[in-house]
Order: sequence, then structure tokens, then C-alpha cells
Amino acid sequence: MSEEFSGQISPPFLSEGSDRDLGLDSTLQELPMYNFPVEINRTGMEVANFLEKHPLLPGVILVEQEKFIGMISRRRLLEFLIRPYGQELFVQQPLAVLYSYARIPMLLLADTTSILIAMQLSLKRSPELLSEPIVVQTASGAHRLLDVQELNIISWQIRGIENLVRYERSQARMIQNDKMANLGRLVDGIAHEILDPVSFIWGNIIYVSNYSQDLLKLIAVYDKELPSASQAINQIKEEIEFDFLEQDLVRSLASIRTGAERLKKLVTSLQNFCHIDEIYPKPVDLHASIDSIILLINSRLQGEIEIVKYYGQLPPVYCFMGQLNQVLMNILSEAVDTLLNEAVRQQLHLEDATVVQKPRIEITTEVISQEANNPDAPDSRWVLIRIADNSLGISEELQQQIMESFALQTKTGKETSLAVSYRIITARHGGKFNLRSQLGLGTEFEILLPLV
Repeated sequence: MSEEFSGQISPPFLSEGSDRDLGLDSTLQELPMYNFPVEINRTGMEVANFLEKHPLLPGVILVEQEKFIGMISRRRLLEFLIRPYGQELFVQQPLAVLYSYARIPMLLLADTTSILIAMQLSLKRSPELLSEPIVVQTASGAHRLLDVQELNIISWQIRGIENLVRYERSQARMIQNDKMANLGRLVDGIAHEILDPVSFIWGNIIYVSNYSQDLLKLIAVYDKELPSASQAINQIKEEIEFDFLEQDLVRSLASIRTGAERLKKLVTSLQNFCHIDEIYPKPVDLHASIDSIILLINSRLQGEIEIVKYYGQLPPVYCFMGQLNQVLMNILSEAVDTLLNEAVRQQLHLEDATVVQKPRIEITTEVISQEANNPDAPDSRWVLIRIADNSLGISEELQQQIMESFALQTKTGKETSLAVSYRIITARHGGKFNLRSQLGLGTEFEILLPLV
């Protein structure tokens, strides 16, 4: 409210701030701030006497007919008044005259500004301005004064909370990593226990097949040498349906062999996926790793998604097999989820779809060469793994969010599967992880591993 020159200055009002606990996302509007506007026609002595009565007041907001003009801090005002001839020059003069000499750059922030960001902006000021209060503008257009010391104390408290949260997250991550490692060892042990009897079946099915063929040959010779079999033998043949048994026995043994072979591959794939990496990378057959992951997710394909493989000639690649398997699982699972969801939507809106295309994932591998930045250095060779689908694609906004999640530090601390994959490829393997997508054409993930 504007004041007449002869009236009294209204006392400053200090907001109490928010009652809730301050956190990493807290803003300036949750801090206590001074609401103390003073008309610019007031004299310097009036304001100086008022500041003497209120020692915690960091300064005054200058207004002219309720319109914001600027700010003078307590320190800046007192500096001018204690100068030689300062009282004779400024004491009885309006604040407008004093402000014309004491005007300095001020930090003006919206009340929706994060406390931590405000602290960073405050510390970026020149050294002589570090103690100056901050002017905060509210949503209604009013202006408040924030004591920089109050901001410093609160920001350091929040920093302590942030460090505590980081510590708790690191502890939780360590516990989770240990749990996953124990789970991997448990699954690996169970897979080993399953693989032993499967190996027995697989190893003996060949002998059982040969023995059955020999017995059938023997029975055929008996039939040939003794064409007139006894009634008891003919009765038993009818009871056991010998003609059907002779034909179905071969098919049954072949089916058992196929099932044992499939189970053996599945258990071996599970062992490879749960592989616990050692300190140093080891040579890995990437095609075998990809095939293992496809076998593990085969039940989710439901016969609706076609996987096409274009494998090139790849040498063994030195990498951490367990982590690389996790990356392949993350990408393929992401593609399968997207395609299955789109297939469901197409079935629900079949009448609106002009062309219904079969969901498809293409996996391409090859060795490529890339020119080095240094002309004297030899060209580098990379192993390329490209996983592309024919989904509806990802919008540019969502692609930007995914790329931002690849940053080393995230505000939420929750990492997506793609962010984890990015770290494994770039940080652990010195490779490259690229994402390309176009609406209506599909999404493509590209993994580049250095060929050593």
C-alpha cells in the first residue's frame, strides 16, 4: 500500500513459509520472506531509523504508487549514510535520490524457482553482491525480499537431505545388486541340476532308439522264420496293437529326443543369461547370446511376432556376457511389449485399420569400419548389432525423454531398462548405443562394440 510522505511506514510482514518438510523439489515460495514495500518519496533517515528498529530486515522494496521500482539492501543504505558528508547529502533526501546512486544489479527470481537453483544463481553473482538479498516475485505480481543467509541455511539442509537420499539409494542399490547376484547363482545352480538329468536323457535316448530298432528287427526275423506263430503270440500282438506300436515307437522316440534337445537349449540359455561376469571381459559368441535370449522370450511371442535374423560373419567379441545378455533382453523385451500392445489395439480397432501388418523384429549383425578423427590413426572396427521393429514408432518428445534418462545423474534416481543398457554399453564396454525412431515406420536400436 502506498504511503503519504507525512504518514507512518507500515511494519514489515514476514511470511512463515510452508509447514511441510522441505525437499529436493522445494521452491522459494516455501521460504519465509519479507513483505516490506516503501514509497520512493520517503527520506533516507526514515528508512534508516526503521531498519534500526528491525535488525533482521535485509532491506526495503522501493515502489512508486504501488509500482515496483527496485530494492535497496540494509548494507548498501548504511554504506551511503556513513560516508563522509553522507548524512548531509542523503539523510533528508527522498529515497529516489539515494537509489540513483546506490542502484546495483539485483537478482530477481520467481517464487516457483527451486531452492537449489536459486542457491546456484546466488553464488554466481560477483563477490560484492553475494550478501545482497534476493527479490522474489509472486504469482500475483507482488515482490518480496529473501534474506540470502536464510537461503544458504535452507539449501545446505536440503543438500544434507540429498546426500542422505543418495546414500540410501546407493545402499538399496547394493542390496539389490547382491540380491540379484544371489538370485543369479541360485538360478544357475537350479539350471545345472536340471541340466544333469536332461543330459542323461539326451545321452541315453540314442541307445534306447538303437535298442528298439534292434528288437524290432529281431521280431521281424522271427515273423519271417516262423510264419505260423502260436495263438498266444497272435493274441498278445493284438492286445498291444503291435502294428501301431511298431510305427509309433519311432515317432515317440524322436519326440522325446526333440523335447530333451529343446529343454537342454533352454536350460543352457538360462545359464548363459544368469552368467556372473568376472573382472575381465571374455570372448563371446554374440549370435549364440542373441539366440539364447530369443529362446527365453519365445513364450511371449505367442506366434504373433516374426523374428528375422540377418547374421553376418562375426569373430568372438571380448565383453561381459552377463551384462550384454541383460542389454539384449531389455531391448528385445521393449520391442516385444510395444508390438504386442499395438497388435491388441489393431484388433480392437480392426475396422479403422486400412492395412494390418504382421509384427516383425529384424536383428542384423555385421562388422563395420569407421574413420578415426585423427587422420594418422587407423580406422576403427566395430561389431554392429541392429534391432529394428515395424511398430508405430516413438514421438520426438518421448525420444528426448529417453535420451535425457541416459544422463549420468537423474533427479528421481530411478533408472529405466534402456538407461541401464546405455550405461552397460558405453561405460562398461566403451561402445555406442543409438536410438532412432520415426512415426509410422518403426524403432531401431543400434549397439556398437569395439572389436579388439
